[in-house]
Amino acid sequence: MKAISIKIILIMTSILLLSACGITRESESNNAPIKLAQIQDTVKVHYTGKLDNGEEFDSSVGREPLSFIVGSGMVIKGFDEAVLGLAVGKTITVRIPPEEAYGSHNPELIFEYPVTEAPNDIKIGDQVMLNNGSRATITDINETSVSIDTNHPLAGKTLTFQIELIEAITPAKELIIE
Repeated sequence: MKAISIKIILIMTSILLLSACGITRESESNNAPIKLAQIQDTVKVHYTGKLDNGEEFDSSVGREPLSFIVGSGMVIKGFDEAVLGLAVGKTITVRIPPEEAYGSHNPELIFEYPVTEAPNDIKIGDQVMLNNGSRATITDINETSVSIDTNHPLAGKTLTFQIELIEAITPAKELIIE
């Protein structure tokens, strides 16, 4: 009798685990389940990012949606947190401070190089590729030196994103029964 009870408990636990693979809630209009994005879900979103002055710096509109795993660090912290708990098909607008985006602008990441080592045709505002593969922006040129800023171009900026959750797929849970 005890062995049968344990098998029934294992079967019921398996059913509960398999049915709990995704968090959902009922839609107000038709009682159909709505999928909510959760940690470790693979999500697809369309987004538009703007600066405080209204300048659009990036958008997925007209392209494939951005795909990432929620909570994995694949996107900036504030973007990740905005998607968490969002319902598929819903759109949210979120304002993300620098601390949850690309960080504060760090003056220690601005370097000077002799002007003789720089290409002749560079100008202020140019993006350059450094020997280590990172990108930098030319911020000043004078008779003796060239200043380059290796901060991310959006460092120190508050970002506003409009995010639409297109899809959220919860990974299958592994069930181990010994």
